[in-house]
Amino acid sequence: MVACFLAGELSSARFSGGIRAALAAMSVSETLLTQPDLTDPMANETRRAILASTRGYGENRLLFECFPQHVEWSRAWLPSRDLAAVRYIDYSYWNDLSGGTRLPADAARRILRGEQAFNMSNAAFFVAAEAVQRGDTFPPLIFVGVQFDRLVCLEGNLRLTAHALAEFPRGLDCFVGISADMHGWAK
Repeated sequence: MVACFLAGELSSARFSGGIRAALAAMSVSETLLTQPDLTDPMANETRRAILASTRGYGENRLLFECFPQHVEWSRAWLPSRDLAAVRYIDYSYWNDLSGGTRLPADAARRILRGEQAFNMSNAAFFVAAEAVQRGDTFPPLIFVGVQFDRLVCLEGNLRLTAHALAEFPRGLDCFVGISADMHGWAK
């Protein structure tokens, strides 16, 4: 999950600068993220340290504030109907963009009507939606929840929105983290 999360953020216009700065501070190449060797314990620890420094992973801060320590991670294929039920993270931008529902399909309808959250451009959503329609692939989305039928997007909210704009044309390979203690984070 850590390697996938960092790969997703490395490709993000919003978060890639922080990831690259952390890599530079540790004198580590981007290949640590673009070609992860998950059998290398030192590489895994370095990735974990990067996620801690940039997003607070394992430190109970930033994005990972109140995030449970014990999460069971699995790789899963979610069909379109299940993807459509995943909610955004509880964050002001995504709440506003979706009209308060935190559902990407609602955000997609609002985007198509020209509505913007906090007067921020929707251009990136359209670019990503075109990539989805072309069949381009992205890093797997990462979802979390108390149980599998009520998931929240931990990483990949923009990509999830792109799939909603493209009307969820296909299922996706994802990472899913389940924890009985996730109710405080994945509300």
